[in-house]
Amino acid sequence: MPSRTIVVIGSLNMDFVVQVQRLPAPGETARGENFRMIPGGKGANQACAAARLARGTPVRMIGRVGYDSFADHLRASLAAAGVDTSGIHGCRSAPTGVALIWVDRAGQNSIVIAPGANAELTAADVETERACFVSASCALFQLESPMAAVAAGLRLARDAGALPILDPAPAAPLAPEILGLAGLLTPNETEACLLAGLPPQRITLAQAPALAAELRARGARAVVLKLGDQGCFYSGPEGEFHSPAFRVEAVDATAAGDTFNGALAVALSEGTPLPEALRFANAASALSVTRPGAQTSIPSREEVDRFLSGRAGF
Repeated sequence: MPSRTIVVIGSLNMDFVVQVQRLPAPGETARGENFRMIPGGKGANQACAAARLARGTPVRMIGRVGYDSFADHLRASLAAAGVDTSGIHGCRSAPTGVALIWVDRAGQNSIVIAPGANAELTAADVETERACFVSASCALFQLESPMAAVAAGLRLARDAGALPILDPAPAAPLAPEILGLAGLLTPNETEACLLAGLPPQRITLAQAPALAAELRARGARAVVLKLGDQGCFYSGPEGEFHSPAFRVEAVDATAAGDTFNGALAVALSEGTPLPEALRFANAASALSVTRPGAQTSIPSREEVDRFLSGRAGF
């Protein structure tokens, strides 16, 4: 597959991040420290990751922000990473989206999102960007945008011959039609269980084939299960295999999944075979959890290449 445009349709948020010793229980007031405002949003994170990790592949972001200082900051952050932001449109009826994030000392987080302008992205907005799908190799989607906009983008990507990669996060039920439009579905354990009609649970490698098969039976053409420190498991028309994780000391898991998806899109756009593409995505994701924040944690291409070269026999 030639190196062509990567299109990202999704959310842009300003993240308000506080570190805590442990995540507070309901009704509990916890003491926090190291408050920061960091550019985020699943769509923007994936666009940022793709742009930082690509070698010349253009990345274009489609989404909505308000008319406020947060919008200016988010646009500037993406532009600095190399993202084409001309598909990000202003919204006068709602403010820019925000996310409130607590991160504990083990690197686990709890997140509350106020979508704001993200909820105003329409199918018509996406369809006005039809021309950019024609030159796309991959299109990235998440579920922080209205389903009508996601569905419109999935159809445009499919019809243009681009690979639609759907990250079903935050976890939500999806109709078989939506699953069928995704060329590649990339849920984590919680999201995969919900889509398969199962209670949330830790998925072992022994359980992964059956879970992936269930998602494919429900409409997904191919599935990459993101299994945290177990790596990821692929199931698709070509067969199935496990790609192990890299061992690192986790600081903050925020945007790890987004980094994975952005990296995977870059590798596939460059024509990298799937096993190597998943290894590349695992490496980028592993590096991201060693740093705090969303877009601030996303590594560069040079960092990932250096990390992998030191683990050539892994």
